Amino acid sequence: MSKKHILIIEDDEDIQQLVSFNLIKAGFNVSCANNGEDGLERLDEEIVDCILLDIMLPGLSGIEVCKKIRERHEQANLPIIMMSAKRQEEEIINGLENGADDYITKPFSPKVLVARLKSVLRRSNKNDSENTEQQDEIIVINDIKIIPGRHEVLVKGHEIKLTSTEFAILVLLSKRPGWVYSRQQIIDAIRGHDYLVTPRMIDVQVFSLRKKLQDAGENIETVRGIGYRCKA
Repeated sequence: MSKKHILIIEDDEDIQQLVSFNLIKAGFNVSCANNGEDGLERLDEEIVDCILLDIMLPGLSGIEVCKKIRERHEQANLPIIMMSAKRQEEEIINGLENGADDYITKPFSPKVLVARLKSVLRRSNKNDSENTEQQDEIIVINDIKIIPGRHEVLVKGHEIKLTSTEFAILVLLSKRPGWVYSRQQIIDAIRGHDYLVTPRMIDVQVFSLRKKLQDAGENIETVRGIGYRCKA
């Protein structure tokens, strides 16, 4: 099996070298970019499996870079992990709402970063495998049409761009309409039991999912004190 290729977009040379060393040691291929513009150019030139993206970049911010990547049809589902010294919950939520699949705060343990990276890649590989097995499966929930094999979501015929996390949550809920999933069950199902995230982050992802679905977001219901379900 070929090594996974990770793109690091980080302007701090010391952090860039530290992360690169540990990823190479863990068996990954690594490319680096010092700013957002260079990172986007790298994506035009190389096939990348995941991006480690610093938020505080010169020029284009990490948030802006993330948005631009999500607007690219061929890379809209590329896993992105944001790295930042900002620890406030609002900053983490902002990163996730703008398309990140995960968020890790500096300073961080290289071992924790590698573990989080592997977790995101496992989930991405699982989604790809399931999509290959379900090429012809189409899920329809009222105005929402989900095509897992193409990683597409249509609302009244219009395509909606979702992050891989938002898509995974939507598919999970829509496969069993009326079934209530707790926040922890959602975490376990889409990211694995070893994933370090709080139930609050699931609330953020669901909020963002509903917002993107617009009126059709009403199909995702909150069950107070328990979790979420998709309307039957």
